[in-house]
This record gives sequence, C-alpha cells and structure tokens, in this order.
Amino acid sequence: MSATEHDFYAAPGEEQVADRVYTAMGGDWDEIAREQADREDETLVINMGPQHPSTHGVMRLILECDGETVKSIRPGIGFLHTGIEKNMEYRTWVQGTTFVTRMDYVAPLFNEAAYCMSVERLLGIEDQIPERAQTIRVLMMELCRIASHLVAIGTGGMEIGALTVMTIGFREREVILDFFEAVTGLRMNHAYIRPGGVANDLPETGLTQLRSVIDWLEKHLPEYAAFCNENPIFKVRMMGVGYQSLAACLAMGVTGPVLRSTGFNWDLRKQQPYCGYETYDFESIAWKPEDGWASSDGYARFRVRLEEMWQSLHIVKQCADRLEASVGQPTRVDDPKIAWPADLAIGPDGQGNSHEHIKHIMGESMEALIHHFKTVTEGFRVPAGQAYVPIESPKGELGCHVVSDGGTRPYRAHMRDPGFNNLQSVPIQCEGGMISDVVVAVGSLDPVMGGVDR
Repeated sequence: MSATEHDFYAAPGEEQVADRVYTAMGGDWDEIAREQADREDETLVINMGPQHPSTHGVMRLILECDGETVKSIRPGIGFLHTGIEKNMEYRTWVQGTTFVTRMDYVAPLFNEAAYCMSVERLLGIEDQIPERAQTIRVLMMELCRIASHLVAIGTGGMEIGALTVMTIGFREREVILDFFEAVTGLRMNHAYIRPGGVANDLPETGLTQLRSVIDWLEKHLPEYAAFCNENPIFKVRMMGVGYQSLAACLAMGVTGPVLRSTGFNWDLRKQQPYCGYETYDFESIAWKPEDGWASSDGYARFRVRLEEMWQSLHIVKQCADRLEASVGQPTRVDDPKIAWPADLAIGPDGQGNSHEHIKHIMGESMEALIHHFKTVTEGFRVPAGQAYVPIESPKGELGCHVVSDGGTRPYRAHMRDPGFNNLQSVPIQCEGGMISDVVVAVGSLDPVMGGVDR
C-alpha cells in the first residue's frame, strides 16, 4: 500500500480534488483504514471498475464510502460506446439489423425484432408478415429470453459465491446457442430477423433439434430452484438487498423483472401484444408479497426470472407445434421490392447460402441477379415518417424509434435500452447499504453494457 498527496489518476492539468490517493496492494485494507482513522476522516472514494468482473461489462461505479457503508454511488457509463446508432445512418435498412444485434449481445434477437418491427410499421406491412415468420420470431425470442435469464442468474450467483449456479447456467445456454447456430449460422449477433420476416426457414433437422432442446431444459431447469430457492446463504445475501419500491421504479422508468418484482404486473407481451403473443397461452410473472417473502429486492428479481424461464419454455413448446403444422409456408413478406428474390438457407456445412439459392440467382434468371444486386447493394426505400415499437426484452421495455426521410437508409435510429434506464436506480438501491451489497444490487438489475452504451 502506498499513500501520496499527488493524485496520479488525475488528467494532465486537472485540478486535484482528492487530498490523498491510496493504492491498495493485496491485504493491506486495514492499514488504509487505520491511517484514515488517525486522520479522523473515514470517507473514501472508491472506483469499482471499469474492469471489475461484477459490473456486467465495462462499467465504472464511483462509490463514496464511510467505512463499509456506501454514502453515495454514481454509475459512470460510456466505456463500451460503439456508435451503433450513428453508424446505422450510413447503412441500408436491412444492414441495420447487423448493427442492432450487437447492442445487448446477451439478447441479440430482441434488438433485431424491435428494429425490424419499427421498419415494418413505416413500410405499412405489419399485417403482411407471414404467420410462420411470426412464429419463428416468437420461438427465437423466447429461447433467447431463457438464455439471457440463465446468464443473469448464473453470473448473479457466481458474484455471491454460488459458482455451481454459473456453471450449470452456461451449460443450458450452450444447448440454446447450438440451436441458434443451426438455424442462423451464428451463436450470437445473428442478424436473423429482417424487415419483412426472417432470413431463412428452419433447417431440415430444425424441429428435431428443437424438441431435444425442450427436453433438455425440462430436465435441467428444476436444478436452479433446488440450488437457490431455499438456500439460507443465498437468501441472506439476496433478500432485502437492492430494495426499490414500485413508486421509485415508475419514477425512474424501470421495467422488466425489476418492475415486476414489486408485484406490479406489467409485461408488454400481455399489455401491448405483438408478433401474435395474444394467441399463446402463458402467464406474466409478478412477485406476490403475500407469498411470505420480501418483494422489490434482489431475491424477488431472481425468482421472477426463474419462473419466467418456465413460461418461455411453455411458449416454445407451442411454437414447435405450430411450426410442425406449417412446414413449407413462407417466412417473409411476398413483396419483391423488399424480399430477396430467392430463399436463403444454411448450407449442409452450416455456412453460407444454399445451393438452390445460388443456382437461381447465378444460373437461371438474369432478372433475379439484377434485382438481387440492387436489393443488396442499394436497398429498398422506406416512406418518410417515424415509428416507435416497444417489445418486452429479458431486461424490460426495449423500443426502437426510427425516422425515415424516404431514402434507402435510416435518417435516425434510436434504441430505448432497458438497461440504460434501470441503471439510474443504482443509487436508490445501494446508498446506505454495504459495499458488498452493491454487487448484488447491480447483478439483480442484469445490465448489459453493450445495450447501455450503444
């Protein structure tokens, strides 16, 4: 440990704010605390991050502490800013899906869905999306919801010492990502949902693999309840930590499992249905304080996510039945100005376009080749106007606001990422609590900095 009156973390020419800077090296925290006590000053300003493993990405938290008690806390964001929204202004409408899928990289398919549905509203083709395409969208989003919750529960458990929860969480997620790879060719950042439908249909073995995914999840999801629900150590670390009332959630624009953990049942799949969610049988999960457990805290959010995974699996089963009954039906809108002139498909090697697609474009129709070239390089025009479509992502309300000037690329595209809004509530949950509880509170929000910073 070293102490100096020179703030070597300050930028060149920056006025020194701290009167003393401490650098802790190993187990010398007690020495720092004793020196602070001798100075009769117990206030410490601590940087948690931007490389802290419990900050769900590259995030910085600035804590002002009195001993182990957090007096004030401020999230510092922007370390993962990629300029996605600005980049989209220089790409076609279809190319935009390649950018938005990289925002919340733990739940990429929701970014794609919100963006494409906003573009479809501007195009006026919302009611023309084929039923099979809508079913595939719901299937992929609900599997993605389970995968996202597995990361939230797994990393949240790891951060409080329950390492096995993390290892089994990533085990189940791998099964889902294998299915995504079979359908889209990629494990993450798929650019699979496109304006007008989806890029390609399920492969020949898709339904068989989907049934095996369902069987695997049904077998292994009960393990999370067995590990955590009644675990006294887990409950002591989670219950009463990160408390945020319903009034505070509404004031801060907090949505998703954090909002529903207060008992307020707000789920856009039920309140403002899209993609045909009103035709599926499932329940929206809100924590009930009368169950005898605390509400509005980290434990309630964990239990909400746990139950939501079962509801998503119930929806996935219904999707599998519908897809089995609609084999051969179209997966994109029948409009040659929007859709590509031949079906895309994953080849036998799991990569690229199918032989049938290349054969039609390159060898059978000169018109198809010309149209394909124009559609891919120039893109289609979207009528001037603006649209905002919100959906229920694993983190809360994810919305996309797109503005068109009538051209072939967005004039402006802005994403309302729920993690950005949810992080506003960190001071409410953490101030007055312990430093160790900051990790639990932030983990229970499940922020992904790719979506927060964009």
